[in-house]
Amino acid sequence: MANFEVIEASLRSRAGKGVARATRREGKVPAVVYGARQEPSLIALDPRIVWKELKRGGWRSRLYEIKTGDESVRALMRDVQFHPVTDQPEHVDFQRLIAGEPVRVGVVVHFLNEVTCPGLKKGGVLNVVRHKVEVIVDAEHVPEKFEIDLGQCDINDTVRWHDLKGTENCKPVIMGRDFVVATIAPPLVSAEQLAAEAAAAAAAAAAKSGKGGKKK
Repeated sequence: MANFEVIEASLRSRAGKGVARATRREGKVPAVVYGARQEPSLIALDPRIVWKELKRGGWRSRLYEIKTGDESVRALMRDVQFHPVTDQPEHVDFQRLIAGEPVRVGVVVHFLNEVTCPGLKKGGVLNVVRHKVEVIVDAEHVPEKFEIDLGQCDINDTVRWHDLKGTENCKPVIMGRDFVVATIAPPLVSAEQLAAEAAAAAAAAAAKSGKGGKKK
């Protein structure tokens, strides 16, 4: 059974820009819960709850149970709109979930054992191709994250879809290929190092040419 994060909300009686502005003046963030072939539910949230979820990361794949008094609804947080000047959250969209109904969601990828990764210890670079992976999954089985164990990865190794942990109930949106999620790239050579090596090579060539010119 999937774990749902419980958040408290209050009901809003009407929609409209004027009502939304009034909700913000009261110190709340207006929100809506839509989907599952039902009428949208208008709610208001404490902005501290919204900020807490945003700072945690991975909020688009986290499962929520929104409680309004004795009523509750399960949902995914789909979008947050921000004020263009203050960056304060102004509106939140949730998608209602029903068991047995598949949803499309982006699941964040977490990388484990970077410190012990052989390739990274040799100076290799973790090149993340996909920080999250889009999947189709039943509403009751949305994973909070996928995991990749880098403990045995060496330079030039590639991590693909089949290497992810936690995908048992998921079908990737990208079908027909075992797509790349990350690679361990060879060590980067800085522009300064390249310039220094080129200068040294030029100096060595000039010195060699000079010595050759003195020979009779």
